[in-house]
Amino acid sequence: MSNLKLLNNCESCNQGWKSFKLLTKSELQLINENRYEAMFKPGEIMLKQGSPTSSALFMSTGMAKSYIEGNKGKNFIIGIALPGKLILGPGAYVDSRNSYSVAAITPVHACFLSFDIFRHIVRSNGEFAESFIEDLSSKSLWTHNRMVSLVQKRMSGRLADTLLYLSDDVFERDEFEMILSRQELGEMTSMAKECVVRILKEFEEAGVVSSESSRIKILDKERLIELSEIG
Repeated sequence: MSNLKLLNNCESCNQGWKSFKLLTKSELQLINENRYEAMFKPGEIMLKQGSPTSSALFMSTGMAKSYIEGNKGKNFIIGIALPGKLILGPGAYVDSRNSYSVAAITPVHACFLSFDIFRHIVRSNGEFAESFIEDLSSKSLWTHNRMVSLVQKRMSGRLADTLLYLSDDVFERDEFEMILSRQELGEMTSMAKECVVRILKEFEEAGVVSSESSRIKILDKERLIELSEIG
């Protein structure tokens, strides 16, 4: 990780969190004076599970994975963090600890905002606080739906869900560079790496997707959606 200062101010950032639009000029200035920037290489830890929560994290470029570190070295990938989104776990308001880890997948340019300043603005700006609650609620609902999928669906349905998530929410296209290894796909779908490889091959043989090197192309999205729905 390297520290630097590339952004002149939060107002000029093209990837600013949408809730920042509800801040006053003085509040934006307060945030700008209490943040620092850092660059991360792929694989570097940006937030460590269990460490003190001192900052809210925002990314201006790059992608990262948020994951829970389980027992015996087994991880569960919650999702892919993208630029312009708030990264702040529920532990910040519960025990002042990061409730999950975040690691860079690609080169990342990130901003860390003092959580004390963040909390001060939440208390003083009602519109910002409501937008913050909506953001947390949306993420909570998405996570709940993921848990239902993992518990109730078969492995093919879980992998279909993940491919659709990468296509629709992360890359916003049907052909993309697979940024996750087969092991990481297993950590995201709660299955062994060997099962991911096998089911992905079944999808290829059925003409649902093609997988060449590290690229994935969805050939039959309707069928992939169907596989997701029937589980």
